[in-house]
Amino acid sequence: MAPWTKTRWRDKPRIQMPDYPDIDHLNRVERQLAAYPPLVFAGEARRLQSQLAQVARGEAFLLQGGDCAESFAEFSANNLRDTFRLLLQSALVLTYAAKMPVVKVGRIAGQFAKPRSAPTETLDGVTLPSYKGDIINGFDFTPEARQPDPDRILQAYTQAAASLNLLRAFSQGGYADLAQVHAWTLDFTDRSKVDAYEAMAAKITDSLDFMAATGLHSRGIHALHSVDFYTSHEALLLEYEEALCRIDSTTGKPLAGSGHMIWIGDRTRQPDGAHVDFASGVQNPIGLKCGPTTTPDELKQLIAALNPDNIPGRLTLIARFGADKVAEKLPPLIRAVEQVGATVVWSCDPMHGNTLKASSGYKTRPFDLILSEVRDFFAIHRAEGTIAGGVHLEMTGQNVTECTGGMVSPIADEDLSDRYHTACDPRLNASQALEMAFLVADELMQSRQARTV
Repeated sequence: MAPWTKTRWRDKPRIQMPDYPDIDHLNRVERQLAAYPPLVFAGEARRLQSQLAQVARGEAFLLQGGDCAESFAEFSANNLRDTFRLLLQSALVLTYAAKMPVVKVGRIAGQFAKPRSAPTETLDGVTLPSYKGDIINGFDFTPEARQPDPDRILQAYTQAAASLNLLRAFSQGGYADLAQVHAWTLDFTDRSKVDAYEAMAAKITDSLDFMAATGLHSRGIHALHSVDFYTSHEALLLEYEEALCRIDSTTGKPLAGSGHMIWIGDRTRQPDGAHVDFASGVQNPIGLKCGPTTTPDELKQLIAALNPDNIPGRLTLIARFGADKVAEKLPPLIRAVEQVGATVVWSCDPMHGNTLKASSGYKTRPFDLILSEVRDFFAIHRAEGTIAGGVHLEMTGQNVTECTGGMVSPIADEDLSDRYHTACDPRLNASQALEMAFLVADELMQSRQARTV
C-alpha cells in the first residue's frame, strides 16, 4: 500500500458521502478552507489521548455527549451554554459518585454531517435526497435545499470556530468553577425538583467552604476553577477533514484539525474504505462505532488498521447495539479485543440502537430501553472482567420532548409534538440526561466495587 497521505482516501471506496453537482465549486471551497487555521491543536489532542489512556486503565471515565446533528438555525450562545452546563452537571454526578476523574468530550463544534439509512426520502409522492446534515444540504423538503452545497462547508467551519471560542471561555474563564455548582443548575432544579443533585451540590459547597477556611480557594487551584473540555464529531465528510488536516510542528505527524476526537460511524467502518483509511493516518484519538453487524474478525482488522502500535487512549470502541442485542453481540467483540491484546476504551452508545417510531408518528427513543442497554453494558464488562469506560449520549440542554419516559419529568407519546426540535435523531433533554447520569453513576460504583473485591 502507498504511504499514507491526507488525500489517499480518495482512492478508496466511499459511502454515505454526497455527490456535488459542481466539482469546480467544491474544489474552490476546499482550497479556501485549507488556507484557514485549524480548529484544534495537536497538544490538545495529545492531552485528550493521555486522559483516555487513564480511562482504558479504569482510572477515569469518559462522558461524551451533545447534539445528534448541529444546526445552523439553532446556533446560539445560550444553546451552547446550556449543553456545556448539562455536561458539567452530568460529569459532576459521575465524579462525585465514582470518585474518579471524568473526561468530558462534547459532540459539538463539528457534528454537522449525518449518515442516513436511505439515500432518498419520499413525502406526499415526492422523492428527494435525504437530509445529511447542515454541512451538506438543508432540512427543508425542497429540491433546492436538498442539493449538496459546498458553501455550507465554510459556514460549518465558521460556526465550529465560534463554538470553540465560547467553549474555551466557559471551560477556562471561571464558569466551570466548582464554587458555581449551584448557579449551574438553578433553573434546572427549579424545573425538575432533582433533590439528589441539590444535596450533592450542598456537600460540595460545604467541602469548598472548609477549604476556603483553611486558606485554599477554588480560584487558586486550576482543577477546581476550570475544566478540560474537548470536541468530537463523526468524520463523515472527508473533503472537510482533508482540508483541515495539518502537520504538527512538534511531532511532524498529521493532525485532523477539525476536532480533538473524530469517530467512524457504524455505516462507514469498512476496513478497506475511505473513512478508515483517513482516520488511520492522523494522530487524534479515534472513535469506532461497533454495531450489531460488527464481527470479531472485522473488529480485529479495524484495530490493526487504526491502532497498529497499540497506543493507550488512541482507540475508543463505541458500542451501539440496542437493548435487545447487546447481551448477544457485545461479549464476542470484547473477547476478540482481549485475544489480540489491544488496549481500548469501551464506551456505550445506548441511543442509536433504541430508536423507534411512536404511536404519534414521531421517531423517539424510550428512556427505559436506553437505560437497559447501559445496565447490560456494565454487567457484561463485569462478567468479562473488562472495563466499562464511558457513555456516549445524544442530549441537549434545551427542554425538548424527543425521548419518551424518565421518572423526573416523564414524557409520553402524546407529548412528543410539544417541543420536538431535532433535525435528525431524538435527544435526551436536561432532566432525562441528568437522571441518566445518576443511574450511570450507580453502575459505575458497582463496577468499581467488583474490581476491588
